[in-house]
Amino acid sequence: MEEFWFQITEEMEEERIDKCISMLIDSLSRSYIQKLIKEEAVSVNGKPVKSSYRAKVEDEVSLLLPEAKEPDILPEDIPLDILYEDQDLIIVNKPKGMVVHPAAGHYSQTLVNALLYHCGKELSGIGGVMRPGIVHRIDRDTTGSLVVCKNDLAHRIVADQFREHSITRRYLAICHGVIKEDFLTIDKPLGRHPTDRKKFAVRENGKRAVTHVKVLRRFQNATYLECVLETGRTHQIRVHMASIGHPLLGDELYSNRKTPFHLQGQTLHAEVIGLRHPSTGEYLEARAPLPDYFKHLLEIL
Repeated sequence: MEEFWFQITEEMEEERIDKCISMLIDSLSRSYIQKLIKEEAVSVNGKPVKSSYRAKVEDEVSLLLPEAKEPDILPEDIPLDILYEDQDLIIVNKPKGMVVHPAAGHYSQTLVNALLYHCGKELSGIGGVMRPGIVHRIDRDTTGSLVVCKNDLAHRIVADQFREHSITRRYLAICHGVIKEDFLTIDKPLGRHPTDRKKFAVRENGKRAVTHVKVLRRFQNATYLECVLETGRTHQIRVHMASIGHPLLGDELYSNRKTPFHLQGQTLHAEVIGLRHPSTGEYLEARAPLPDYFKHLLEIL
């Protein structure tokens, strides 16, 4: 059990106590905080309170946070589209709708469950029991190439390449509207959205993020793009494209525009990933073919 203690400041006065705690500990969801309050794990001035309690200046707040227990992650016989595999690496073509690794609400049917069945114990352990082999991620509804490491040495070497931004990561996307320029570079820092924890946003104090965009084809009300990541921030392409007024088709998180097509999430495909092989040092590149839904959409447009 871990105890957190803090004092209410003027900026938080008259805010609900559950909101005050979420502002101070942004890793906890509001619903989880409310659960802790019901269990009387939160006290104000030594007494339990309800979530609706309005904070007062200099209130002393105590929060008892139970230790997180990681559930057992089980192998599942889920087919994998393998683009490359050897004793160090496996590169897969992730389908749309598949979560990369287990998290709250998704402890089965993830890529990790499939990898545990396919690879057995041959996955790096650096990422912990919830993320064996996982050195990077792509979003649930993004398709395409993703590299997984089979041992800790390979994991460290590949992770270093991601930190150095030396890995080739080329995506294909379709965005709303017609982009006039043939080439453009979006260089805008990204950070967590100030009010919505599920989103990221362009933030002055965020981490530098650079996306190089090439127009492949223009349609009446959409543009087919190639996006190359110079950096690899969470939701980078999705946020950058929305920031210039051209959100991706189907992206319900970063666009309120309606699309006439029945899409499941953003039209974004990780076509190419290239890296130095952790054992040989030679450049290795894998290419994931466009998924059927993406090809069909291009034909319609």
